Amino acid sequence: MSATQSSAVLLLPLAKELDENKVTPGVLGFIVFAVIGLAVWMLMKSMTKEMKKIDFEETPEEPRGGSNGDAAAGDSGRDAAETADAERVTADKTERAD
Repeated sequence: MSATQSSAVLLLPLAKELDENKVTPGVLGFIVFAVIGLAVWMLMKSMTKEMKKIDFEETPEEPRGGSNGDAAAGDSGRDAAETADAERVTADKTERAD
């Protein structure tokens, strides 16, 4: 017999004294809830302490193509990639059709 079953057998006579239509979490439910709340509070406190230790400075990004010539070159590269993707999709569709 497990520990849960043996404790249930011992507590059943005590439960007959209580109103059978009223169900409450009782003291055990309060203790479990309080322990969970305390654990969450301690985890949040620890996380805050660890986050304060982090010293992170983001480096600024390099400017993207300041002149029109650079922007045009970037667009043509993007168009070539899109064209290659479209050709690959078309080839996949024709292979499936065969």
